[in-house]
Amino acid sequence: MEKFAVLTAIAASLPEANIDTDKIIPARFLKTIERTGLGKNAFDPMRYNEDGSEKPDFVLNREPYRHAQILISYENFGCGSSREHAPWALLDFGFRCVIAPSFADIFHNNCFKNGILPIRLPREICDLLMQDATHGANSRLTVDLARQVVIRPDGEEIPFEVDELRRHLLLEGLDDIGQTMQRVTAIDRFEQDRYETKPWLPDIVLA
Repeated sequence: MEKFAVLTAIAASLPEANIDTDKIIPARFLKTIERTGLGKNAFDPMRYNEDGSEKPDFVLNREPYRHAQILISYENFGCGSSREHAPWALLDFGFRCVIAPSFADIFHNNCFKNGILPIRLPREICDLLMQDATHGANSRLTVDLARQVVIRPDGEEIPFEVDELRRHLLLEGLDDIGQTMQRVTAIDRFEQDRYETKPWLPDIVLA
């Protein structure tokens, strides 16, 4: 998983509450178990007409927001079914950070496991950041995870809170497998000891 430290990027706004996972990535695209390739279908019902053509008024179909890495929205973002494909689609599109007043719990957890930083900020602050995001190529925000601040284009710093363990894991780029691999020496030692002291147990494969 890619580390998250400081992100300075274009921000795009979706001023809508209760954006569910079926809007983020519709169920018909869940046939894959790969984490890549879903970005083109992120927000599919909002981005495309029935004939597959782009809706020109949708923010992510306009420059420079096609290249946005920060998304700002409203309450209960990521509600609905608990599909991990939702953060996969956001990440594959290019988003590394989502800012909203609140998130659905499972979506919130899945973001951290996939290298996306979800930040909870009050709605009035989200409105200010959305206003910043109207400035086209100048709509860049900075998210400093180490210092836990969002920096507006005018330099104002807005503090946010993140669970300390999740903050550490994002800073180090550690998903569940990465955390396990940090203990691979102890795991190998345990397996070897088990093999030598309890040979009657079923064989295990030693790497």
